[in-house]
Amino acid sequence: MARTNFEQLLEAGVHFGHLRRKWNPKMAPYIFMEKNGIHIIDLHKTVQMIDTAAAAAKQMAKSGRKILFVATKKQAKDVVAEKVAAINMPYVTERWPGGMLTNFPTIRKAVKKMSTIDKMTTDGTFDNFSKREKLQISRQRAKLEKNLGSIADLTRLPAALFVVDVQKEANAVREANRLSIPVFAIVDTCSDPTLIDYVIPGNDDATKSIEVIMDAICAAITEGLAERKLEKDNGDDDSSSEDGGASGRGGAGRGTGRQRVKKFAREEAVDVAAMMGAGAAASGATAGSAAAGSGLEAPAAEVAAAAVSASEAPAAEVVAPEAPAAE
Repeated sequence: MARTNFEQLLEAGVHFGHLRRKWNPKMAPYIFMEKNGIHIIDLHKTVQMIDTAAAAAKQMAKSGRKILFVATKKQAKDVVAEKVAAINMPYVTERWPGGMLTNFPTIRKAVKKMSTIDKMTTDGTFDNFSKREKLQISRQRAKLEKNLGSIADLTRLPAALFVVDVQKEANAVREANRLSIPVFAIVDTCSDPTLIDYVIPGNDDATKSIEVIMDAICAAITEGLAERKLEKDNGDDDSSSEDGGASGRGGAGRGTGRQRVKKFAREEAVDVAAMMGAGAAASGATAGSAAAGSGLEAPAAEVAAAAVSASEAPAAEVVAPEAPAAE
């Protein structure tokens, strides 16, 4: 299902391009027609390109990576700041600091300096300075917060850049291209789309137009973050259940082992008893035949048989305790 539709984009004025004399010929595939000296953007292609860009942004958010939004023009800065702050992504709405990407460690030092000033304020060190020094530090802190406060949580290079107005943010696009960082951008008819990885042809001068496109991209990022959180929770549940199952299987294995030991002990006891019984029967038969051969009387034979049966009883008593001993 498309994240936007033709009527919604048309109502927002996404189809309005620049004057014909300002156009970039490389934008010809995305231009529908010319009317009154103004190029009209093909909104059917815009809908497709928004879906493509939203799908890519969703996958990046799902993998836990950050997308840096850049919009320093007056019409876009408030909209972008509001939408992006809601999804906890970094953004730049003031002047683009030169070397933001290509000289990222230096930018991080400036951000750490801001954190140091906050720490000084918290632990009471700030109170030891004079009034003039306090004023200077406060002004420096306010300037850092204005320019870099929105990227304080960006601890490493972003996975992608989202740019509003490619011409105005040419430095940001150039740095991203040098570092092979993918670039999403709202591209008007006066811009060069060959520098952009995910082109969204549309009007980048109208606040309502920017807002409609930002809503679609931010919604996709929100879905990606939600799916990432769900997968993480399911992974924790699966790992805990696997640990429980392993312990259960271990207990069952131990119980089965005990049963096998007991069964083996019983079988051994039965075999020993059978062997001793057979030996006793053979000795009884030998004694009877000897008595018959020697001409003993019946009472004497009965006495011999009783002696044999008496000798069997201790053997059975000795065999019976072997099962507990095996346990």
